Amino acid sequence: MAPAGLRGRAAPARRRGRRIALSLLAAALLLGANACGGRATTHHKPGTSHEQATGSNGRLLTADDGSGHRLRQVDAQDAPEVDLAVRPDSEDGWNVHLTVRNFRFTPDSVGGAALLGRGHARLFLDDHPLARVYGTWFHLPESLLSASGGGTRLTARLYADDHTAWAVDAAPVQATATLGGATSTPTPTRTPDATVEISVRDGKVSPAPGRTEVKKGRTVRLQVRSDRADTLHVHGYDKEARLPAGRTVTLTFTADRTGLFEVETHESDLLLTQLVVR
Repeated sequence: MAPAGLRGRAAPARRRGRRIALSLLAAALLLGANACGGRATTHHKPGTSHEQATGSNGRLLTADDGSGHRLRQVDAQDAPEVDLAVRPDSEDGWNVHLTVRNFRFTPDSVGGAALLGRGHARLFLDDHPLARVYGTWFHLPESLLSASGGGTRLTARLYADDHTAWAVDAAPVQATATLGGATSTPTPTRTPDATVEISVRDGKVSPAPGRTEVKKGRTVRLQVRSDRADTLHVHGYDKEARLPAGRTVTLTFTADRTGLFEVETHESDLLLTQLVVR
């Protein structure tokens, strides 16, 4: 047995040793939790809404899709796309097939941040919410159609994980098909005309020059406002318009030629935007 003096000095040392051991154990458990089975998540922080999620892809608009979900606008060049086809099921209802591009379904991240090219779809029957879809195939039973009040126009619309609706030119990314006979064919939604709003102040262009994709044959509306007198010019189409200082001028034309076309000012030699016509 150790002398009493030694035992008294050893007790604090043992307590310090136990505290150090407990600290090391807690650190090991924390590292193990992060290393084993953990995965990155896009889910938003507790106490925040879906639309306050951390994803910053696209621009959140004040407008919504007609069902209460705000639009998240992205450039047409990188935007998700969807086609919709329906055919009668041999036993009951309809089989719905979604063909998507620049998009993948992420059911494990619903409620998370808005990441470009990810999310889910929703089905609407004559503009009434019908179902949420997490894959390319969906069986639509007659009982669900009846419970929804019936209808013939089926719409598939793409959403981000935070439940905002993907949009191009302030229009939701969607496709529509008509429920009818076995020969029912899909009818894609009309690609909207392109309206581009640009302002020039103190030699700076807002928003910063980018690219706007337009379907051939659609109408392009350039709405430009400059703080100094200038001339608006669309290369390739040879369209021009005077820009009086402090006034908004609208230049409208049909995009009947394919290619990449620059829009600029003559006097100040500023690039305003680029039009991609396909």
